Amino acid sequence: MVALQQVGAPYRFGGSTPTGFDCSGLVHYSYVNAGRNIPRTTAGQWATLTPVDDHQIRVGDLLFFSISGKMSHVGLYLGDGRFVHAPSTGRRVSIEDLGSDYYRKAFIRAARPR
Repeated sequence: MVALQQVGAPYRFGGSTPTGFDCSGLVHYSYVNAGRNIPRTTAGQWATLTPVDDHQIRVGDLLFFSISGKMSHVGLYLGDGRFVHAPSTGRRVSIEDLGSDYYRKAFIRAARPR
């Protein structure tokens, strides 16, 4: 719910507040405001959270993507094949379809805190 409230916030590299988010900043902000502390960076989130099988993904899980050939993007699963994320410079926090060609091909794995 916290992440959904940020839809429309601008993308800002290194951002982790409603004045601007990068992808991992949005995830970190959402979890902290829901009472759970997780690492701030995408790499830290990838390294410390527990991987989840594709068929066990649930609302609130982190979704990791390979962009330009390397793991470099994260979003939060909303259910029904949709996720919220801070996409890139010049864009805003938005909701996307995990089944779209682009994100389906870029998806690497899901994970969640223990």
